[in-house]
Amino acid sequence: MKALIQRVKSGKVSVAGKTIGEIGKGYVILLGVKDGDSEKEVFQLSQKVVTLRIMSDEAGKMNKSILDVGGEILIISQFTLYADTSGGRRPSFIAAAKPEVAHTLYVQFIDELKRLGVRNVQTGSFGAYMNVSIENDGPVTILVESN
Repeated sequence: MKALIQRVKSGKVSVAGKTIGEIGKGYVILLGVKDGDSEKEVFQLSQKVVTLRIMSDEAGKMNKSILDVGGEILIISQFTLYADTSGGRRPSFIAAAKPEVAHTLYVQFIDELKRLGVRNVQTGSFGAYMNVSIENDGPVTILVESN
């Protein structure tokens, strides 16, 4: 699994012009699931996400976790994180998990973040065409992968 984390002042996602998820200070996470991922990767990645110290402390240093600051998370499914462009100009997505597997792990990841104490977890609509708006904070963008 891959999580492309963007630290934000705010973020929102809409489908067909209707806002379906919106957060304040926290992370917008683009989440990719690859073929062969399982619950093991969900647990590894969710632990990394909630303990990652990329939120600013009182001195403006990246020294706090999302839990430390009571931040919010907006999660967007993103199979294109597993694009392979080594064979030409048109990406291949063969490494991405099948939609039914990816959806199950996506939901488990959301549930695990809530269980670990993230106070507000919002989502996009799995498989839908979405418009995502973010107000980057920094900007800070970190790619985190499960082992």
